[in-house]
Amino acid sequence: MPAMNSFPLNIVTLVALIMTSLALNAQIRINHTAIYVKDIQKSGYFYQNILGLQRIKDPFNDDAHIWLETSQNTSLHIIKGAEEYLTYFKNHHTCYSVKDISTIIKQLEEGQISFEDVDGNKGKYSTRADGIRQIYLQDPDGYWIEINDAY
Repeated sequence: MPAMNSFPLNIVTLVALIMTSLALNAQIRINHTAIYVKDIQKSGYFYQNILGLQRIKDPFNDDAHIWLETSQNTSLHIIKGAEEYLTYFKNHHTCYSVKDISTIIKQLEEGQISFEDVDGNKGKYSTRADGIRQIYLQDPDGYWIEINDAY
């Protein structure tokens, strides 16, 4: 059996090592998350009017993209063009933190927007072991969103 250091470093391991090194040195941060949607107007409305994200300058300046600010120097990039709706797992989600989850829950209930706890109980919230309350909902294309009060 050859010595361990004689094996070539595969690309996945190399990328993981580089990303870990950069993160440890604070030279990397999330810039944006992108989602691919069927109906960009419906998705734009949801993220702006239901979740309250603010629209920001679109570097493409066309009708196929919407950029929304999610936090300082971080954004959500909505891209038009998906041909079908897909099924997503709840564990594959984007999480937004809010100061007051009770206000968000009230707004969702008033707008008749369905949400659930981590176990799928409709209209309920979960409390994590650390005391953080959380809910889950899906956007118009089925992407899962967690909202919690870890603000």
